[in-house]
Amino acid sequence: MKQSRRTFMQGSAAAVAALGFPNIVRAADVIKIGQVNASPAAEIGWSKQHALGIDAIKAKYGDRVEVTVVDSIFVPQDAERVFRELAAKGHKLIFGTSFSLGTPMQKVAPRFPDVAFEHCSGIVHLKNLGTFEAKYYEGMYVAGVAAGHMSKTGRLGFVGGFPIPDIVGPANAFLLGAQSVRSDATCDVVFLNSWFDPAKEKEAALALLAQGADVLVGMTDTGVCVQTAQEKGVLSVGYASDLRTFGPDSQLTSVVLDWSSDYLDAASGVVDGDWTSTVRWSGFKKGVVKMAPYNDVIPADVRDKLTKLEADIASGATHPYAGEIKDADGNIRVAAGSVLPDADIRSFNWLVAGMNGSLG
Repeated sequence: MKQSRRTFMQGSAAAVAALGFPNIVRAADVIKIGQVNASPAAEIGWSKQHALGIDAIKAKYGDRVEVTVVDSIFVPQDAERVFRELAAKGHKLIFGTSFSLGTPMQKVAPRFPDVAFEHCSGIVHLKNLGTFEAKYYEGMYVAGVAAGHMSKTGRLGFVGGFPIPDIVGPANAFLLGAQSVRSDATCDVVFLNSWFDPAKEKEAALALLAQGADVLVGMTDTGVCVQTAQEKGVLSVGYASDLRTFGPDSQLTSVVLDWSSDYLDAASGVVDGDWTSTVRWSGFKKGVVKMAPYNDVIPADVRDKLTKLEADIASGATHPYAGEIKDADGNIRVAAGSVLPDADIRSFNWLVAGMNGSLG
């Protein structure tokens, strides 16, 4: 598999201790940090937002760090080799930015106990393997409310990379948000089994439009859904980055991910010598999830309601998965007056009533 590397090397480091592990970084050492991405580097999307996390580290620590970034690593065997090489070459903090990189990280981490590994979207934790994640569902719920207000047909379309909890849950939240405005809203969902396949995503988006959807959202690493909506004169919701350049007329908003606090938390632990394996899962409250500016096509009073909803979710006054919620088979999954527990949110493997698609 073709790999592209962007290596940034600067100066010498101030005195720091590494990770609290036996190998101590000497005063003259630069702390080496690695990042592995499953998709290509781009100007927008998932990998771009993680690049901004690395930029935050470089902005804070300057010549105290040396960064190596490896893009387009998806095959598990390739990923395991890359993680192993980074660790063997002295990288003391290594980020894996995709769920698909989990198994390779879990294999490599125990072999390098003095290296800190951070896995985005991970579910397995080891002594030197921590995870960080976003509450995507918070943003998708708000986006769904916007879609519910603006859809003329009540038919929505969702394109996801893989049918994993990080995608299934937000897809459900998107529809639940729309149904809070109009109870007849439905959503057709297609999973690509790829994070980056623009041609396949275009085909899926067109199929959803042919089925009657007039608002599209894609949880992938491209702007294809927003761009397709722009071309076809329908509405859309972006993901990861603000994608309005792909759909200045079509995009209602984007669910934007700002990983900088997670990257800085991990880096400061390494620099200060007190890094520990932790589970970080943040949303509106910490600013990891943000909404891009709402399109003026949305009435002003609705934009005000959406902004208030963001604040209410951040404070806990509103929860996107508050019951009653039924699944696609009509079974009650969340009773009225209850809220879906965090553990169930993070292991979503079912579709809510009104979602049309398969997780198989």
